[in-house]
Amino acid sequence: MNIQIFGKAKCFDTKKAERYFKERGVKFQKVDLAKKGLSRGELRSVAAACGGLDALLDEKHPDAALVRYLAHEDDRCEKLLEQPVLLKTPVVRNGRQATVGYRPEVWKEWD
Repeated sequence: MNIQIFGKAKCFDTKKAERYFKERGVKFQKVDLAKKGLSRGELRSVAAACGGLDALLDEKHPDAALVRYLAHEDDRCEKLLEQPVLLKTPVVRNGRQATVGYRPEVWKEWD
């Protein structure tokens, strides 16, 4: 497995995801979304695996409505690249597979 966990420093679900993989002895790469973000290719790959950009949007963020209001998917993609804190976390990738949020039932299948 080649696990990457994209998350926010103070996100409880991100910490739970890290603990999930640590407890199982699975090495992972941790990426702070606020500092590094996702590349355009990573964002498109994760969106394809998770059901589109709308599935990645953190509904609790104050600017979520603004992103949903944007008419074109390319504009929504640009906004998420500019402000990666708008993404729901954690984003966990295993190659082409990806999940958004705390999803141990899916990660169990990756073994």
